Amino acid sequence: MASIRKRGKNSYQIIVSCGYDINNKKLTKTKTVKRPPGMTDKQWEKELQKIALEFERRVETGQYMDGCKMTFAELAEYWITKYAESELEPKTVQRYKELLNTRILPAIGHIRADKVQPTHLLDFYDNLREEGIRLDEKYIATPAFLKIYREEIMTQRKLMELVGISESTASRIVNGKTIMRKTAQKISEALGIEFKLLFKPDGEPGKLSDNTISHHHKLISSIFQDAVEWQLLSSNPAQKIKAPSFKRKPIKYYDDEQIKELLKAIDKEELKYKVMVILLIFVGMRIGELMGLDWPDIDFEKNTIHINKASQYLPGMGTFEKETKTESSIRDVIVPDFVMTLLKEYRKWWLEQRMACGDMWKGSNRLFVTWDGRPMYPYTLTKWFPKFLKKHNLPHITPHGLRHSMASLLGAKGMDVAAVSKRLGHAKISTTLDIYTHVFKKADKVASEVLEKTLLNDFDESNSLHL
Repeated sequence: MASIRKRGKNSYQIIVSCGYDINNKKLTKTKTVKRPPGMTDKQWEKELQKIALEFERRVETGQYMDGCKMTFAELAEYWITKYAESELEPKTVQRYKELLNTRILPAIGHIRADKVQPTHLLDFYDNLREEGIRLDEKYIATPAFLKIYREEIMTQRKLMELVGISESTASRIVNGKTIMRKTAQKISEALGIEFKLLFKPDGEPGKLSDNTISHHHKLISSIFQDAVEWQLLSSNPAQKIKAPSFKRKPIKYYDDEQIKELLKAIDKEELKYKVMVILLIFVGMRIGELMGLDWPDIDFEKNTIHINKASQYLPGMGTFEKETKTESSIRDVIVPDFVMTLLKEYRKWWLEQRMACGDMWKGSNRLFVTWDGRPMYPYTLTKWFPKFLKKHNLPHITPHGLRHSMASLLGAKGMDVAAVSKRLGHAKISTTLDIYTHVFKKADKVASEVLEKTLLNDFDESNSLHL
């Protein structure tokens, strides 16, 4: 039974025994309560007994939360360590850490987790909507940096080696073009010179998109909800407010005529890029899945491509292989004969390159590799593709837009949504319907017209149909 002792004039401590630990030390849980003003001694005694009984019940049933003494920053670190790093993709974990460290923890990290109120979150989201909140504004080099460059660094290559940046980035800096804040900070740290002396903002930073604000809310809510399920907290304050709303941006994709123009243009390009683009159009895979393909994944006899992994890049980790996005993303996709013919041509070229490399070959069996056989940087096509579109005067879309183009084309031609969903590797058909609502609405209209033409063909205006 709970015991009660007076600690001050109006303060009382409730103590519940929880047995003994392995060293025979008595374990207890305590709760401090204060007598509210206006209560008589008899009323307070009755209320105090009620509070003690409820506290004892919560302790005995495992509902008492020791974790409530943690700050939100400590809870977030616990969540990252115990859950995120083992269960989520490295890229997702990196993104969550960025959201936490850049804005969330500076705003609410110091507050005790059980004291975070819905109003704290509402104020935080209002702050995220303000102009100038973005941290990814572009920067340009100051005259002071250019002077240091001329007098001490001398060459772009020396700058690259000193800081660890690419040749194109070094070129942008010395030619007065913009770079990201993160890159500018990296250079400042490497040179040991104050950031603002070397770089200045190029224009004013904007505000965050509604979608990005929504990502902050989802992360905060996930951390709190897991804490509730782990019995560290009794409630999730993020569930007590409406989630920040956002409008999904319309997907940019090509129609069948634009795809035909793209196919004509890509036929004139380097074989490696031609194969990449053709596979994105006719297989509908994600960029990571494309770059993760190995030659054993290509079945030349059955005309199928087995998608079972993806290639990803993260700073500090380099290029690495990971599992597909979901279990349903593992799939076999049938492709047209001409795609297999193109892959055979590419395989022949690939083997020739490997033979020419000799002992310098690094041993990768990936379809898309560097000159010495190492897995290619996953976003190589993403960088090349805009230049290709501009060269051939084609509308701008991303390489991922080719996946959407395939799905949109199949949906518009009346293909069953389940078949499209399976080809895309979506975990649920509802995901496909949600993303491609516009397409399947058109397909539904076509279906209506087909039914009308097929079933009412024998009726003219003078006849009426009675069912």
